[in-house]
Amino acid sequence: MLEYGKDGRTPIGAALARLAAEAPNRPAITVGGTVLTRAELEARTNRLARAYLDLGARPGSFVTIALPNGVGFLESTLAVWKIGATPQPISHRLPPRELDAIIELADPTLVVGIPAKAGRLSVPADYVPSDELSDSPLPDAIAPSLKAPTSGGSTGRPKLIVSTEEATTEALARFGALIRILPNSVLLSTGPLSHNGPLFSTAAALLTGCHVIVMERFDAEAALEAVARYRVEWMYSVPTMLSRIAALPEAVRAATDLTSLRTVMTVAAQCPQALREFCLDYFGPDVMLELFAATEAHSLVIGDGHGWLARPGTVGRPVVGEIEVRDEAGNAVGPGKVGELWMRRSENEAGPYRYIGSTAQQSDDGWETVGDLGRLDEEGYLYLADRKIDMIVVGGSNVYPAEVESALEEHPAVTAACVVGLPSTDYGQTIHAVLNVSADVSDDELLAHLRERVVPYKFPRSIERVDYQLRDEAGKTQRSRVRQQVMSAAGNVS
Repeated sequence: MLEYGKDGRTPIGAALARLAAEAPNRPAITVGGTVLTRAELEARTNRLARAYLDLGARPGSFVTIALPNGVGFLESTLAVWKIGATPQPISHRLPPRELDAIIELADPTLVVGIPAKAGRLSVPADYVPSDELSDSPLPDAIAPSLKAPTSGGSTGRPKLIVSTEEATTEALARFGALIRILPNSVLLSTGPLSHNGPLFSTAAALLTGCHVIVMERFDAEAALEAVARYRVEWMYSVPTMLSRIAALPEAVRAATDLTSLRTVMTVAAQCPQALREFCLDYFGPDVMLELFAATEAHSLVIGDGHGWLARPGTVGRPVVGEIEVRDEAGNAVGPGKVGELWMRRSENEAGPYRYIGSTAQQSDDGWETVGDLGRLDEEGYLYLADRKIDMIVVGGSNVYPAEVESALEEHPAVTAACVVGLPSTDYGQTIHAVLNVSADVSDDELLAHLRERVVPYKFPRSIERVDYQLRDEAGKTQRSRVRQQVMSAAGNVS
């Protein structure tokens, strides 16, 4: 069993070496037909870490990682930690302009997976270090920052959210314990490793001795097959993935052995109520777990299936940090009232991150907000509304797009919905719905569907069906991009 350092600062490299020594032949990572044992993962990442040092990566620096899902992404991340540097993960599918903007902000000592501009060191996605490099453990090193993910938020302008927590085994193990990852268990990683949730839940699993099954690309039926084949105990998901599982033929779902599953965690977006009801019926309330947190991680909110049953709509209560709901004047509001969510770790504790490329919105008393709206009940359970910047005001009434989107996505033909406001002389704004659909469905049918779920002033005045994906690969609505596309074509929207 892994034992941590006495000072609570076990280097990630030391923990991996210890796990490999304890059970060298135990599987660590499976991707498709590739299986790496703990000993193989240890040796390969040691050699890769030395190669990165030879190339110019340095302790305390950022290393940008832009690789597809697979063994390489995880090996690169672990190698970066082993040299005392900070992984800065990004999607390898980002357009060049956005990639260049992020790399300019990060100023990494090495870029992995994509060509970098002249004068900046980079290695291709298929890079393999020399066999002549030693695969023995490196000297202990701890990066000053565990991670540096990016976010465009609602502005569309990239920023780095740099953790102020050191890159220790304990930091990852604490997170793993919060989301019910059991040591030496089997985990199914379904999401893009370039995103915060999939990468760091997977890393937490590896650092606690788990066997991690990584999907190169999510497929609902393949995910269920993996659960049954590998006796998966913990699975990462987002609502879009759960919706695709729900859309599978009932015979396929019924034939899958799910008895090994102890936890299915959903994150990135709030589950629509109809999808929650499916999950409660199919996976069971004991299995479901929901996490709500900004990438900044001021506060972490966790709820479970029993909470869904007892308090429909809640995402849970804070298990890390504090949340206060405030009105537009900055005053705290009472239970049940919707306002802006302000968060902090505690009254006397510094924030867990720093920005590069942005400035935190902070009050004089140390609370911060990222623009989310919601309410707390009398027992401190959180109910989300939407983001402040996304709220639509129709004839003086507030409309939260997420509510309308959730209602639209309950229709079997709607696979994703994004609701935005369009300028209106009469109403201030009108509601425009952009949809991904799996079958023909008329506007009249959609409005009849909505009539049973939301009040009429929240109905879309116009509905558009598009072929491009409304949600990114992590399951989040690409609202700023959708809004920009809609606004640029607003003259053609009736």
